[in-house]
Amino acid sequence: MFAFGRIKNRLTAVLSLLARQRKIRRGSAAVLFLLLLTLIMSVNFFPNETNLQVGQVSPRTYYADKSIVFEDKNKTTEQRRLAAEKVEKVYVKDPQVSIGVQRDISDVAGALREVQGDENLDKSARFDKLKEILPFTLNNADLEKLAESSPDYTQQVENSLKGLIALSMEEGDGITQDSLEEDERDIVGQITRMSLPQHYENLAISIIELYLRPNAFIDYEMTRQKQEEAMALVAPTMISIKESEKIIGEGEIVSEEHLAKLQALGLTRTKLPWTSVMGIFLLTVMLTVLVLFYLFQQNREIYDHPGHIYLLAIIVIAVLAVGKAIIAINVNQWPEFGAQFGYMVPLAAAGMLIAILLDSRLAVLVVAVMSFMLAIMTDHQLRFGLVGLIGGITGVYGVSKLSQRGDLVRAGFYTSGANVAAIFIVGLVTGTPLGLLISTSLALGITSGILSSILTNGSLPFLEHTFQITSPVRLLELSHPNNVLLKKLLTEAPGTYHHSIIVGNLAEAAADVVGGESLLVRVGAYYHDIGKIKRPYFFIENQMTCDNPHDKIAPSLSTLILTSHVKDGVEMAREHKLPQRIIDIIEQHHGSGLVSYFYHKALESDRTETVTEEEFRYEGPKPQTKEAALVMLADSVEAAVRSLQNRTAGRVEGLVRKIIKDKLNDGQLDECDLTLKDLDVIAAAFVRVLTGIFHSRIEYPDMAQEMERRRKRVGTRKQLAEKSGG
Repeated sequence: MFAFGRIKNRLTAVLSLLARQRKIRRGSAAVLFLLLLTLIMSVNFFPNETNLQVGQVSPRTYYADKSIVFEDKNKTTEQRRLAAEKVEKVYVKDPQVSIGVQRDISDVAGALREVQGDENLDKSARFDKLKEILPFTLNNADLEKLAESSPDYTQQVENSLKGLIALSMEEGDGITQDSLEEDERDIVGQITRMSLPQHYENLAISIIELYLRPNAFIDYEMTRQKQEEAMALVAPTMISIKESEKIIGEGEIVSEEHLAKLQALGLTRTKLPWTSVMGIFLLTVMLTVLVLFYLFQQNREIYDHPGHIYLLAIIVIAVLAVGKAIIAINVNQWPEFGAQFGYMVPLAAAGMLIAILLDSRLAVLVVAVMSFMLAIMTDHQLRFGLVGLIGGITGVYGVSKLSQRGDLVRAGFYTSGANVAAIFIVGLVTGTPLGLLISTSLALGITSGILSSILTNGSLPFLEHTFQITSPVRLLELSHPNNVLLKKLLTEAPGTYHHSIIVGNLAEAAADVVGGESLLVRVGAYYHDIGKIKRPYFFIENQMTCDNPHDKIAPSLSTLILTSHVKDGVEMAREHKLPQRIIDIIEQHHGSGLVSYFYHKALESDRTETVTEEEFRYEGPKPQTKEAALVMLADSVEAAVRSLQNRTAGRVEGLVRKIIKDKLNDGQLDECDLTLKDLDVIAAAFVRVLTGIFHSRIEYPDMAQEMERRRKRVGTRKQLAEKSGG
C-alpha cells in the first residue's frame, strides 16, 4: 500500500508539472476542442425515438434481447459515499503546541513570582505591578491576594497547570478544534477540584482560557486515503438480466432500476457508427490544421496569442452547438417545414464575432470551414452548408465598417436578405415545392439573420471582457460625445476637451500612414487627459482669466500637480471601466518626459544645487505601443503649435520635426516599434492636419469704418450727378 501511495504521489507530481507547460496546456485544449466538435457533428443528442425518464409512463413493453450482468453505478456510488462518511478523521499532533502553551504558562507565572518575591515593593506597588503585567483582567480582590501570596505557592500552581496541559494534549487524539471547548471545560473542572484558593483558581482559569489551543489537526491526506480504502472495500452492486426478460411493461411508471436496465441493454440510446465518427474526427483535425496553418502564415499575432485561439474555438463550438439544437427541433405538425431547419443555423454570428474581435479574413475562412461542418451535421445535405456560407460571408462584410452598435442590427438584416435569396435559389435547384419554398426562405432566412445579430450583440460584451479585447464597437461607444467622462471633460475642462479632439485628429492621421489602429488612437486621444478634470484650472488651456495659479507656488509643486493628472486619469479610467488599452495610452502618453518649463524655472532660483532633473519628470512608463507613442507625439505637437506665433507652414513643420526629434533623443520612443521612416511620415501627417486647422484667414475690416467709407462714396456720387445736371 505504501509503494502504491508513492507511485500515486509521483504520478500526481508529473501531471502537475505537465499542466504547467504551455505546450501541454495548448495541446490539451486542442484535443478537447476536437473532441467537442466531433461530438457535436456526429452524436445525436436529441434522438427521435422515445427517451424514457424516471417517473414517466412507458409507451410500450421492453424485453431484454440478451443476457447481461451489469453494475448499477448509481447504487454503487451511493454505497461508497455512505462508507466514506463513516470513516473517522485522522488527526496528527503537533508537540510544539503543548510546549508553547506550557511556555506561556511559565512566562505568566514567572512574572507573577518575580513581583511577589520583590521585597523592594510594598503591597500597593505589587498590586499596581500585577495589574500591569498580567495579560488578562482579574478583579481587584484577587490581585490584592496574589500580591500577598508566596512565590513558592505560585510555582506549585504553575507545575499543576502544566501537568494538566501535558496530560490533556498527549492522551488520545489530543485537543482538536472541534473538542477545544469540551477540553477547556474539562481542564477548568479539574482546576476547580484542586481546591485552590479562590484567587489562584481564578488565575488558573484565566490562564487556561487565554492560552489553551488545539494541538491535533486533521491529516487530510491520510483521512482521504482511509476513505478511499473504505470505498474500495464496497463491492459493486451487480444486476443480472436474462434474455427475453421483461424490463418494463406498457403503461408502467419508469423507475431508476428500469432506466438502469434499459441503458445497460442499449435500448435508450442510438448506436453510433464508430467508423463514421472516426472519419468525422479526422476531418475535424484536417480543417483545424488548415485554419491554424493559415494563421501561422498570414496572421502570426493571433497564432501566437493563446487567448485568441481559445476565443476562436469557443465561438465555433458555441455557434455549432446552437445549430445542433436548432436542427434537433421536431415539428410534428409540419414535418416538411421542420426538415428545413438547417437553413436557420446562425453561422453568420460566428463570422461577425470573429470579424469584430479578431480579423475579417480569418472570419471568412472560418465561416467556410463551418459551412462544411454544418453540411455533415445535417446528414451531408450540402444545401444547408451552401446557404450558411453565403449568409456567413454576408455577415462578415456587414460588420467590416462599423460606426455604431446599430450597425450590427443592420448587418443582421443584410444577412437575412442574403439568406432569403440563397434559400430560394437553392430550393429552385433542388426542386422544393414553390409554396414551401417561399415560406421557408422568408421565415427561416429572416430568422437566421436576426438570430445571428442577437447572438452577436448579446455575446460581444461578455467576450470582450473575458478575453480583454477592445472591439471597434466598444471604441465607438466610448468615442460618443454623450459618454459620461467626455461630457464631464467638456463641461469642467473645455480647453482640455478641445485639445483632446485636435490630438485625436492628429494621432488618427498619423496612425493611418504608419499602419496603427486609428480608431484606438483616436479614442485614446479623447481620454488621454481626463485626469485634468480634478484640477482643470492648473492647466493653461482651461485658464479663462489672466490669473495663473502657478505664479504663486513653487515650480516643484507645479510639476507635482501637472504630472499627477496621469495617475488621476488612470484612476478615473479604471473607475469607469475603460478598456486596458485605453488605460495604457493614458498612463504612457507622457512617458518619463521632462516638464521643461518648471525645471528651467527652478534652475533660475537661488538654490539650484538642490534641483534634480528626476524631480521634474513624469513617472512613466514610456510608450510601449505604436498607438501610445502617436498620442504622445500628437499631444506635444498640438500644445507647441498652439503657442506658436505667426504659424506659417514652414515654421509649423520645423517645430513639428523638432518636437519629434527631441522625444527621440530623450529616449521616449525607445520601447515602441516606430521606425525612423515612420517618424518622417508621422511628421508629414501632423503638418498636413495642422495646416488645415491653423490656416491663414482673411482679416475682416472694421464694420464702422466700412460703413463710413461707403457713405462718403455715395455722397461723392450725388455731388457729381448734381453738377452734371446743372
